Amino acid sequence: MRMLLKVGIPVQKGNETVKDGSIGQTMQSILADIKPEAVYLLDDSGLRTMLIFFDMAEPSDIPAVVEPFMQAFNASIELHPVMVPEDLMKGIPVAEARLKKLGL
Repeated sequence: MRMLLKVGIPVQKGNETVKDGSIGQTMQSILADIKPEAVYLLDDSGLRTMLIFFDMAEPSDIPAVVEPFMQAFNASIELHPVMVPEDLMKGIPVAEARLKKLGL
């Protein structure tokens, strides 16, 4: 399933990893294991933030995906299933059938 992982790095921990030079290598190492479809970097509420789109095969993969960010950067994590327009078009007929069945 396609997922969005939002990683927020607290300012102090981010500053420490920038100063000691480890931020880039650590992120690259973690991302190499996740094999993302896309990664975007931005600020969000004053935090260094990453939006990572990737495929997750099993829910049991969650700890392996999020723990490295939490341990390395003391990061806050949000994890959301996402879809592309083609997924939506595939799901609409199923949703319509269920709504019809419920009389909605």
